[in-house]
Amino acid sequence: MFRIEAEVDNERRDLLRSRLRDTNTAASPALAALRQSPAGREEPLHVWATDPSGALAGGLVGHTWANWLHVAYLWVDAPLRGAGLGSRLLRRAERIARDRRACTGARLETWDFQAPDFYRRHGYKVVCAIPDYPPGITEYTLIKPLGQ
Repeated sequence: MFRIEAEVDNERRDLLRSRLRDTNTAASPALAALRQSPAGREEPLHVWATDPSGALAGGLVGHTWANWLHVAYLWVDAPLRGAGLGSRLLRRAERIARDRRACTGARLETWDFQAPDFYRRHGYKVVCAIPDYPPGITEYTLIKPLGQ
């Protein structure tokens, strides 16, 4: 007999994550090899833009893992949008990922009202669209090869 609980428990979450990682690593020779390589370590990648007073004008937050850059957040202050700052942030992150971390691809998620066209202009292609996630919005997953 099992008791099923629905509660936030960070200690169990970490244990579950560890056990799942071990199970996946044992089941996949590719993952096992990756976990033994430098690419198997997740590394944060942050790029910031500040104005002359030091205030945040924009930024990109992501990480690299498995020779991929994953962009989690890219934001530019409203008055500065359309002036190329977002492009500069994205290109810098891609260059760091490619040149310093040997990444061969980049991936991200964006909603239909955010920036799918911006990313397409930068060579990203939609590989997944989830309509109504959240309701009334479509979420896109986009990828881009980071050729040498």
